[in-house]
Amino acid sequence: MSSSTRHERLLSTSVLVIGTGGAGLRASIELAERGVEVLAVGKRRKHDAHTTLAAGGINAALGTMDPEDSWEQHAADTLRESYFLADPAIVEHVTRGAAEGIGDLERWGMPFAREDDGRISQRFFGAHTYRRTAYAGDYTGLEIQRTLVRRATELQVRVIDTIYITRILVADGTVFGVYGFDIVDGAPVQIRADAVILAAGGHTRIWRYTSSRRDENTGDSFRLAALAGARLRDAELVQFHPSGLLEPDDAAGTLVSEAARGEGGVLRNADGERFMERYDPERMELSTRDRVALANYTEIAEGRGTKRGGVLLDVSHLPREQILDRLPRLYRTMIDLQMLDITEQPIEVAPTAHYSMGGVWVAPEDHSTGVEGLYAIGEASSGLHGANRLGGNSLIELLVYGRITGAAAADYVAQRSAVVRSQEAVGEARAEMTSLLEGTGRETPRRLQRAIRDLMTEHAGVVRSEDGLRRGLEQLGELEERELHVAAHPDIAGFDDLAHAFDLKGSLLAARATLESAIERRETRGCHNRSDFPETDEALRGSFLWAPGAGVTFEPAAPAPDSFRELAERTTDDAVAGKLVE
Repeated sequence: MSSSTRHERLLSTSVLVIGTGGAGLRASIELAERGVEVLAVGKRRKHDAHTTLAAGGINAALGTMDPEDSWEQHAADTLRESYFLADPAIVEHVTRGAAEGIGDLERWGMPFAREDDGRISQRFFGAHTYRRTAYAGDYTGLEIQRTLVRRATELQVRVIDTIYITRILVADGTVFGVYGFDIVDGAPVQIRADAVILAAGGHTRIWRYTSSRRDENTGDSFRLAALAGARLRDAELVQFHPSGLLEPDDAAGTLVSEAARGEGGVLRNADGERFMERYDPERMELSTRDRVALANYTEIAEGRGTKRGGVLLDVSHLPREQILDRLPRLYRTMIDLQMLDITEQPIEVAPTAHYSMGGVWVAPEDHSTGVEGLYAIGEASSGLHGANRLGGNSLIELLVYGRITGAAAADYVAQRSAVVRSQEAVGEARAEMTSLLEGTGRETPRRLQRAIRDLMTEHAGVVRSEDGLRRGLEQLGELEERELHVAAHPDIAGFDDLAHAFDLKGSLLAARATLESAIERRETRGCHNRSDFPETDEALRGSFLWAPGAGVTFEPAAPAPDSFRELAERTTDDAVAGKLVE
């Protein structure tokens, strides 16, 4: 089954998009509408991309419910929730372009929830000053993905969702294509392209409890970009969602939407206490995501958790009709996974790694990466969320920058007059794959992946310390040595084992970037809790950048414009009446 016995496929396109989730499809649509040849490839079926799991909603200051809302206020809320680490220029692009993003979806047939008079409904999410989150029940991400798939199909966008990209090919600092393989038959694939848009997600799968599924968010984007010469920013800033499931094992970390708390769900520890009174007596369960996650973690760490190491989220006191109407997805998920009826019993939950707020460093105007011809969008990129993501911002980000970056890539390829290719770069990518398929090592990718998830959970979870992070790095070094003895063993069912081997490579690099950056952020800020540095340090208001072999450097945060900086710094009303959480 060696790939060396299979003919290497050679494809070409003007622009290649890696990732067929919402970000990748939106960029592909923009390119196709501009008449530019585009090919989108991914390792997951496009109908089941990670985007489909986003439940809550998508933000834009439409003012349909609260006319006083504005893009400036949306920007201020985003900047404040980021703990002032967000890049203000990126924040401005997203919040200014949000209404246009909603308009695109509406034009393409997105079934938004609407008021009786036909206006798009908008609801509160935590830390929003006004109601600006549009939604489609608790299936918003799924409906967005369906809408984008339908539009891409209308435009006859070429999508191949069985190709795993292992390297971005670069010559003289400029992209000329990618290398990978077909997951079904193992055939090596070289794709020549004048520009590459990286939209392959984040790295939250490197924790034990995660809302990501087995073969997504394994750090692919981090590795592809870093090996191509780009830098990673804010790798240590990972959002832990307060409520992930603990069982069954193969679904551990699956999200229980905040809508459960927004509808009136309460959190209790194993002693039956409603413990949020200790952590945020005003907002209780409607506090922000980072605070509720820390509260859940603390209750468990201090011995007041359940036997499995969780806390209890209870909606059973709510009317059954309300649960079936407002939380239909959660109701069905719990029946499917645990045969648990949430109208009668509480749900056992614990913090789960949910969103990579860091990612590839990108320029705010077009999400270029510093590597000529390479762009990064969606969860693969960084700069919008800082140390805490404002709920509902991730979906609008992919629509805004999918459009902006698609347009930028179209302009770039139109002006590109010469292409230099490196056979050495192709040979290196080819040799890497061949060595895995022809190797005789005894290490198994999935077992090492589990070991990474265990060490990251123990040493780089909700609460970190320098001692723990350094122990994590020692253990990671041992795993990196063992990875040298990994071999892939494809069988008649396909080449999943080879995919797992490359997932492992991405996870190792992402774990190192996270641990080394987390050590340098010697403060507590938002999602990053340091037990040895419990205070926020104003001198660290900025981002840590990481590159292989170069270590960590610091980049101070850019000043925000007066238009929304003053709004962000203003004392805000934390009243929670009628508000959903993030």
